[in-house]
Amino acid sequence: MISQEQFNREIELIISNAIREDVGDGDHSSLACIPASAQGKAKLLVKDDGIIAGVEFAKLVFNYLDKDMTVETLIKDGSPVKYGDIVFYVEGASQSILKAERLVLNAMQRMSAIATKTKKFVDLLEGTGTKILDTRKTTPGIRALEKWAVKIGGGENHRFALYDMIMLKDNHIDFAGGITKAIQKTKHYLKETNRDLKIIVEARNLDEIKEILHTEGVYRILIDNFNYEDTRTAVKLIGNQCMSESSGGINESTVRNYAECGVDYISSGALTHSVYNMDLSLKAV
Repeated sequence: MISQEQFNREIELIISNAIREDVGDGDHSSLACIPASAQGKAKLLVKDDGIIAGVEFAKLVFNYLDKDMTVETLIKDGSPVKYGDIVFYVEGASQSILKAERLVLNAMQRMSAIATKTKKFVDLLEGTGTKILDTRKTTPGIRALEKWAVKIGGGENHRFALYDMIMLKDNHIDFAGGITKAIQKTKHYLKETNRDLKIIVEARNLDEIKEILHTEGVYRILIDNFNYEDTRTAVKLIGNQCMSESSGGINESTVRNYAECGVDYISSGALTHSVYNMDLSLKAV
């Protein structure tokens, strides 16, 4: 994953772009009927059950728009919530609260849905030693938020983007002329460009697992779309030579079975691409 400093920069870009998109040259609905001097208070109301996420992001949004707004947090990120819970109160200029409302709700509803789904996977893996990973199957423009939500739900982040880790998948391997050539070319590229990036290589069958293991320097083997029996065999072949990761349509019904095959990680795009937003409201008090 990227550094905390770079991650923070991604969040800042998300906020600034979202405000540009939503507010433009002004929130004319509020400007038209609410005095600039008016002060108000609102509560973040939960209308669903799950894991709350995005509280800290909401604080960043409020601070970005108006540093005089204050937030009283009642429930922290990563906590279970139920219908009727109040997560926080925000106080300040009424115009500022209204300007922030939609961005805060849009982000928190999606982040909470992702955190809730991730927590289900984490609970299903309890006791196995296997960790759940997200993927790059995220909503364009808000990847940092979605990966943040996975962490809040107890999951782990895979690479952030194309630039912070090498991942040689089937198309890379085929275009490069095979697994061994792809790995060799990658090592040469990293040396020439003086980059220190971990290498993950995807395997489509047990023969490819064996070929990958003949080359040193691979951080993790992606065991893609294997059945349980072949996954167990792959894990035995890999041993302690590198880390192992299962992927390929793994869901709540199958994740425990794959974990019990002994893999170190399981990656699931469903954590971020197949969720239903948690119902939240920001209501004036």
